[in-house]
Amino acid sequence: MNYFFEHLINAFHLPLRNPVLLFSLLLFIILLSPILLRKARIPNIIGLIISGVIIGPKGLGIIGENAMAQEGSIKLFSTIGLLYIMFIAGLELDLNRFRKQINKSLIFGGLTFIIPLGLGYPICSEILHLSPLASLLTASMFATHTLVSYPIISKYGLAKHSSVAITVGGTILTDTAVLIILAIITSAEKGNLDFGFWLTLITSLSIFSAIMFLLIPRIAKWFFSKLDSEKTSQYIFVLSVLFFSAFLAEVAGVEGIIGAFVAGLVLNRLIPASSILMNRIEFIGNSLFIPFFLIFVGMVVDYRAFFNGTWPLIIAGVLTAFAIFSKWLAALVTQLIFKLSNNERQIIFGLSTSHAAATLAIIMVGYNNGNGILDINIVNGTVILILFTCMTSSFVTEAAGKKLLIQISEESDLDENETRLRNQHIIVSINELSGNEQLLDFALLISDQKVINPISVVSVYPNDAAAERMIRKSRKSLEDIVKHFSGHESKLNTIATIDHNVSSGLSRVAKELVADIVVLNDSRNKNLLSRIVGDDRAHLLDVCDRTIFFCQLDNPSVSYDKVIVIAPPLSELEANFALWVERVIRLAQELTISIDLYASNATHERFEKVGLANKLDFNIHFQEIENVDDFFLYFDKKDHGIIVFCGARVGSVSYDLGTESFADKIEKACPNNDTIFIYPGMELDKMNENYNDISSTAINAGVETIQKIGREVGNIFKKSSSKKSK
Repeated sequence: MNYFFEHLINAFHLPLRNPVLLFSLLLFIILLSPILLRKARIPNIIGLIISGVIIGPKGLGIIGENAMAQEGSIKLFSTIGLLYIMFIAGLELDLNRFRKQINKSLIFGGLTFIIPLGLGYPICSEILHLSPLASLLTASMFATHTLVSYPIISKYGLAKHSSVAITVGGTILTDTAVLIILAIITSAEKGNLDFGFWLTLITSLSIFSAIMFLLIPRIAKWFFSKLDSEKTSQYIFVLSVLFFSAFLAEVAGVEGIIGAFVAGLVLNRLIPASSILMNRIEFIGNSLFIPFFLIFVGMVVDYRAFFNGTWPLIIAGVLTAFAIFSKWLAALVTQLIFKLSNNERQIIFGLSTSHAAATLAIIMVGYNNGNGILDINIVNGTVILILFTCMTSSFVTEAAGKKLLIQISEESDLDENETRLRNQHIIVSINELSGNEQLLDFALLISDQKVINPISVVSVYPNDAAAERMIRKSRKSLEDIVKHFSGHESKLNTIATIDHNVSSGLSRVAKELVADIVVLNDSRNKNLLSRIVGDDRAHLLDVCDRTIFFCQLDNPSVSYDKVIVIAPPLSELEANFALWVERVIRLAQELTISIDLYASNATHERFEKVGLANKLDFNIHFQEIENVDDFFLYFDKKDHGIIVFCGARVGSVSYDLGTESFADKIEKACPNNDTIFIYPGMELDKMNENYNDISSTAINAGVETIQKIGREVGNIFKKSSSKKSK
């Protein structure tokens, strides 16, 4: 018994050394600190940093210096968390919007680098009486910043806002410049600042850029295409790219955070924001690695610096005040130049005012150096600076984020049609018991993430002798689908039902769920008989009045280089034009690829208006055509894009016989391209409401059947004559 108590006392002896106990303690802090501080309206980030101050070696000493050393477990997890923050920032960056904002990012990056550096040098030299080299090193510390409050922006759904894109783009510019200055100062202090240093730095950075932007994307694209359904393997691959990129950056002479951000940029297009893989990346980072980094930042803080005389307090006050002021000034100048709102300026200031990772790297290099460029007072002052700037950043970002959301909602002028898009519901028809992952991935890509339950997965079977057995198998298959997509935040509703036939069942369920879109697999294999007398596609169009997506998806989405959209004349006049266009634009945005539109000028103008009304960023290349067959005059068969064709139902304003046969021509001319045939919804009951006593359905069906027979027979004679000529 005595041995047991002695063992228990040793296990809880401070500082804690047992890695399992340490890990448990940190997990409890991550769990409880947000809950305890929520009533005090203190942001989660500040709660984690304060927790780190309390349990750290400078606080209660629960965690000692050994755990925070370079080889310690806490240091390892905090490094992963820091890299994760920069990686997610690059991964979530809206590249379409960033390209539009790149000039603003460059200007903001220049301002947030030059203003702190230019004004900070004389302050360090004249007020703090530092040497020229120490003044330059400390002033460069003012210029850098860490996106500590980025998780707040991500939580509010503002990651794709233009002000965020400006700040993130400026972050990578200023941090890269500061870290290069750090390398220069270190070499200058050692007397190695010669031609060989510059040659080595430029060469290593060039090799790093070539590997990251030329080699890694090809490897990643091949990997994702070969293991499209292996989500676990994909996540491990992403982590491997992240840490390998950070290592390459360090080898190249810059900090690993630059490599992590570049890794996010490289994988940005290959990992859609609404994908399961992206959800898992964010979930693990935000719940584990990033909190470890924030706790570590708190552990570094030495509150005892306040009690070591007035000079450390003066240094800490000057460093902290100027660090916050210089970032505010850079944000203000950026606002004045680009005429931004006050809320956007506050977002830029909030994101860019926090100092953590690169700041610590710069100061610790200056302090740990052999000749001691910086003294301990500068180090303590910098740590206090980190605490206060992180707190300021969190409070400002949280307050500005809420105000910006209110501003966006007040400025949005959505008409009735666009408001209805927020309530869309998609039905995914799955009758096959396997091979449904790509269809569901596609449905998730085109879903509006603001909708709570955007997708229902439906299996419909004929009411025959085998119906009960198929329903049991279908329900088991649907359970597997739900497990597979459990990593995604969108909830999948599953339904297995019976009806007279599949088309009638889908139509009935669509009405019951008030769905707007029906998505289903569509086979390329059709024989002559089905083409003449009609098939399930034609029957579904007859009985279902919703917008229908017939999908032929054989390739992984990472293989698409563009979305090729063909729309017939007058398609912009269809009642559900905005419905399907918004989904197609969302697909291109999620995959970060451009849209090639083949349509009339009127369709093109309405197409772009739909994207602007829904605040979607996209790049579009337009080619005017008079009829859909003109598409083949411009199409390059080498394009690996997904082809989206807007069909038309019989009786609709954009319908003609050429439109109906165009789908078959696409299948023959582009056998290697994935295709989506969209048929906008119509209120079928209203088509004949003025002619209740007279119905021309049978006559129209007969005429269309004769026309189909004529075309097919003509094609047969053409093929036979071409064979004889050969």
